[in-house]
Amino acid sequence: MKKTITIFFFILICSLFLYAQESETKIPSLQNEKWWGAFVAKGSVMPWKDTPTLLDLHNQNFNNQTVPLFLSDKGRYIWCEKPFQFTVKDGDIYIKTAPQNIELVNGGSTLREAYLAASRSHFPPSGKLPDTLFFSMPQYNTWIELMYNQNQQDILDYAANILRNDFPTGVLMIDDNWQKYYGNFDFKPEKFPNPQAMVAQLHKQGFKVMLWVCPFVSPDSPEFRELESKGYLLKKKGSHETALIHWWNGFSACYDLTHPQAFDHFIKQLKTVQEKYGIDGFKLDAGDVAYLSGTSFDSYQKDALCVDHSQKWAEVGLHFPFNEYRACWKMGNQPLVQRLGDKDYSWNALKLLIPDMLTAGLLGYSFTCPDMIGGGQNSAFLNVGKFDELLIVRSTQVHTLMPMMQFSVAPWRILNESNLAICRNMAKLHVKMGPYLLKYARHSAQTGEPIVRHMEYEFPHQGFSDCKDQFMLGEKYLVAPMLTPDAGRTVRLPKGKWKDDSGKIIHGGKTIDITVAPDRLPYFEKIK
Repeated sequence: MKKTITIFFFILICSLFLYAQESETKIPSLQNEKWWGAFVAKGSVMPWKDTPTLLDLHNQNFNNQTVPLFLSDKGRYIWCEKPFQFTVKDGDIYIKTAPQNIELVNGGSTLREAYLAASRSHFPPSGKLPDTLFFSMPQYNTWIELMYNQNQQDILDYAANILRNDFPTGVLMIDDNWQKYYGNFDFKPEKFPNPQAMVAQLHKQGFKVMLWVCPFVSPDSPEFRELESKGYLLKKKGSHETALIHWWNGFSACYDLTHPQAFDHFIKQLKTVQEKYGIDGFKLDAGDVAYLSGTSFDSYQKDALCVDHSQKWAEVGLHFPFNEYRACWKMGNQPLVQRLGDKDYSWNALKLLIPDMLTAGLLGYSFTCPDMIGGGQNSAFLNVGKFDELLIVRSTQVHTLMPMMQFSVAPWRILNESNLAICRNMAKLHVKMGPYLLKYARHSAQTGEPIVRHMEYEFPHQGFSDCKDQFMLGEKYLVAPMLTPDAGRTVRLPKGKWKDDSGKIIHGGKTIDITVAPDRLPYFEKIK
């Protein structure tokens, strides 16, 4: 680490600053250079080679986190404080943006050195973690089981079934539509006759409880009128009228969190919820730039872009150790729980989890959960006649040796006893690995290094730049889950001695073929 830091500071003196004009700025790749960056949700197409269309960090996030950063396996990185448009052609990056500094920095000779150099300069580690329970116990989200019918009895039944089926306790997230309406933070009395008692019971059972919230406010409500009178809501462009924004749940006003008093007011509302109901934290959803377009309305911060609104929304979570986000702008190495965007219930979606998680780590989002087990797209679970049980099992296994794992669809409802036992054992393996996961979470908080690491990050220049179906968990474990309905897969082992999940010693520096029974999660411990 000291050597890397020394190299960085010597090379930084020679850093190149490219001044982007309205015209296109080309950043040519070095020979065989590979690039990662910009969009977490585009991890499956990285390293970048070609983009079919112009991509825009101003108003696109593809349902996930974004960062104005590219990293190369030759040790270089590109950074810009503001969002920009770009294309990639034959590995060369073409940036279109308003006049502002685009930094091209040589931070070393590897992907790891590029990341650490960028992190130190632009998103240094905070030294802080979200609550440690996220790394040691599973999460359970009520979304897929209840969708918009969140209610006290079914939530208590869901928790009871977790215990009845011998799954570990952990964090229980109550999803959207628990509240009277958006902007209000009281439980629906017709759905929750005694929310304080519900939360107290969940706590007694060993759960921490989180609530879904968003920055939107239902129009023509008492809260809307109060916030409008105080100037706490976003306004139509060039008007004093409150803007109504079309998002996935209809039309709503939105908090202007660039207004310091509006920001403080929102924090106060959430803390009141905590005190009133005993809530531990919040799932903070709907911070997507697609809905917060800075060209559509005026805000307290006159020059605010849509990404600035997304960033302010993310800053809310810094006040609550129990938090979760799906959309963020920058905010790398902050104590915020990130989750991959909602995926379909499909094998194709399962293949996206590892490359997206790898990209999240490279963009500074180490404290990340790979969506919900089986997928978080509620529509994909409607009218399913017979579930593909193996898909649910393999999805569970992908989550097991990630920093976090999150159940939503109830495995005890859709799986036979044999497959349910596999998922139960995987949840318990995650708990068993909790001390190791927490060790590397703390390491990440201090150094910025990812917990889930690209093979190229850990074993530079050994032919792993295009490896997307396995990963390193910290420095010790190589994890190679099944991502297809097949009975086996290949694993690329780096040089050295490795011990597999059965205790067998294997000499690396080669590709091996393995048979993977439904109850097996292949992982390999680095011996030396």
